[in-house]
Amino acid sequence: MWQPGGRSALADVLGREWDVLVIGGGITGAGILLEAARRGLSVLLVEQRDFAWGTSSRSSKLVHGGLRYLKEGKFGLTRESVHEREALLRDAAGLVVPQSFAFGDYPGRKPGRTAFLIGLALYDLMAGKRARQRHYVGRDEFLGLAPNIDGEGLRGGMCYADAKTDDARLVMRVLQEAQALGGVAVNYVSVQGLLRDGVTVKGATVRDELSGAHYTVPAKVVISATGAWADRLRPLEHGNPPRDGVAAPGHKPGAADGHRLRPLRGSHLVLPHWRLPLAQAVSLMHPADGRPVFAFPWEGVTLVGTTDVDHRDDMSFEASITRAELDYLLAALRSQFPQLDLGEADIVATYAGVRPVIDSGQADPSKETREHALWLEHGLLTVTGGKLTTFRVIALDALRKAAPLLPQWRASLDLRPVFSAPARLPHVKGLPAGQGERLPGRYGALAADVIACAHDGELAEIPGTASIWAQLRWAARHESVQRLDDLLLRRLRIGIQLRGGGAAILPQVRAICQPELGWSDARWEAEQAAYLALWRKHYSIPQP
Repeated sequence: MWQPGGRSALADVLGREWDVLVIGGGITGAGILLEAARRGLSVLLVEQRDFAWGTSSRSSKLVHGGLRYLKEGKFGLTRESVHEREALLRDAAGLVVPQSFAFGDYPGRKPGRTAFLIGLALYDLMAGKRARQRHYVGRDEFLGLAPNIDGEGLRGGMCYADAKTDDARLVMRVLQEAQALGGVAVNYVSVQGLLRDGVTVKGATVRDELSGAHYTVPAKVVISATGAWADRLRPLEHGNPPRDGVAAPGHKPGAADGHRLRPLRGSHLVLPHWRLPLAQAVSLMHPADGRPVFAFPWEGVTLVGTTDVDHRDDMSFEASITRAELDYLLAALRSQFPQLDLGEADIVATYAGVRPVIDSGQADPSKETREHALWLEHGLLTVTGGKLTTFRVIALDALRKAAPLLPQWRASLDLRPVFSAPARLPHVKGLPAGQGERLPGRYGALAADVIACAHDGELAEIPGTASIWAQLRWAARHESVQRLDDLLLRRLRIGIQLRGGGAAILPQVRAICQPELGWSDARWEAEQAAYLALWRKHYSIPQP
């Protein structure tokens, strides 16, 4: 996101002393950057790969209150999540949008109708919806809401509302707002080690991953918001820093203070909307183990998820769906939508993300808490766990924890609007219906500038997606795109919306973006080859 002077001015940016250095460019780090900047702190965020490279571009895309947490007695987490969902629907309209859910009522399915409706009544109460909501519909009406669903034994169904978003775009919007308030975010800068005054962390040594240059970044507070990668920066034990910021072999993460991470992988399928046409999100219980699985319309496609399994692969590499997970999700679809005869050939793309979950020793990964945790070790504040929905609450908790390390700083940490309200877009000839709300949600005050950068024909939507061609030009020009996968997997979502990662439209993408990026023909061709290889390895269908 950082643009003034570009990477040629990186030495000046990284050489300053900062109040706060945030490590990690996912939604948690972005949220901390925003909340710190709006409260007058000088704050720098560095990300070793691209913004939202990890979990924050590979989530289930849901902004939800966590209805299932009620069953587990997590009333505080549910209330907090519902409040944040409502705030995002209000302050990020066009980016966070309502999504209705339908859950079929079949004999023997758990939770049963009565328990589900009690939970929904509590859900409404927590959201401030005191008027009686109609949550149950009969069989015929439910089949109208969810055509193609299995009708055998269906008695009716429960309906309720949550929300959805483009997770990577949400991160970019948060970073944009933070930078407008004076925060700075730089991608492809990795932390090599921690600076210390005695045993107290006072900054970090970092490396520009593009040039190889090293820098020393002094800071009063260092916050690790690296999610599932958090243990790589934590001390081996109190007072003993890890070598090069990475825990030594044999170290049991978090053992010193009782915190321990349990990386859990959630994998997803993407299908063409015409093959699984849904207006509602459909929640179902997997026939094999009773776990909840969902399918819902998202950005011109239908998204199906999710698994919840221990991720034991090397965290240095991108996560990928396994064959077993793909078969598991397909089995759920075939059970719930038998007449559609869905199969492997219908899958457009796959993706997998690793959730940073605090290990409480549950045998079933799905029963681990989604609450966030913070711990302060000799000046290094680690923030992990939590949910996409609650990033603002997590950020404010982090600043409260860090406040004693900033004795001269005085600021209220009360909740403020998530985003400043963008100006309404005037009518624009040729702009497709719905883009007048969608673009301000994604770009805030810069939405009119996105439209203004369009060349002839670039206000049209990219076939098979809900994005317009001009968004490609804007991203290449203004959003710190360093690699082609930054553009196609995170600034826009072409890589998971179109077959082959969008290979068929790469000539048009090249015509728009290569001049903006200033890449030579050789550079573009190398980036394209690398992107397509990455897509085949991590976003396609795994071999049996």
